[in-house]
Amino acid sequence: MGSLKELKEKVWRCNMALFKNNLVVQTFGNVSAIDRDKGIIAIKPSGVPYSELTPNKIVLVDLNNEIIKSNLKPSSDTSTHLVLYNSFSQIGGIVHTHSPYATAWAQAKRPIPCLGTTHADFIQGEIPVTDELTDDQIRGNYEIETGNQIIKKFKNISPEDVEMVLVANHGPFTWGKTAEEAVDNTVILEELAKISLFTILIEPDVKGIKKSLLNKHYLRKHGKNA
Repeated sequence: MGSLKELKEKVWRCNMALFKNNLVVQTFGNVSAIDRDKGIIAIKPSGVPYSELTPNKIVLVDLNNEIIKSNLKPSSDTSTHLVLYNSFSQIGGIVHTHSPYATAWAQAKRPIPCLGTTHADFIQGEIPVTDELTDDQIRGNYEIETGNQIIKKFKNISPEDVEMVLVANHGPFTWGKTAEEAVDNTVILEELAKISLFTILIEPDVKGIKKSLLNKHYLRKHGKNA
């Protein structure tokens, strides 16, 4: 990867992309990216509105969450990001938002079912939701435990095949090989959450997509002959 200045500029652009896509308001949400060679993460600062965000305000931290040359604090979700970076070695960027449609599913503690081909083009099945945090986890290191719940959910799910999750009662996290891919996945997740909600409102007893059609759409974009 390039310089740390370039890393901060990229993370700033990706954070602003969330704002431009109406996926965040006020100070909600954050994007991070990692330089694995240097062991440094760039992330949005805590409490800074998007309207006031600049590349210089992006905070750098090491893998122990120690701040590198900044008077600003990193996002309160930084520890969750660190858990994911340490557990999913192939990812290079992470996004967390409170976008309304995906967050509604997270608050309902329901996975987003695959009901049609739009969803099947991206995910070969449902978008998972984590278990609720226990009282002890909430009282303990809450942000780390949030990350741990995501890792637990992906014990039998490939984080390369499913690059998104709903944290129960909280909201969505997405990731990708780059921060830009993670932002794209957030845009996709919000759209899939909206379409599924509208579908269930129209037909509450709707069934999931047929497996043959699901596999047809997913594999033609993600299979060996894609």
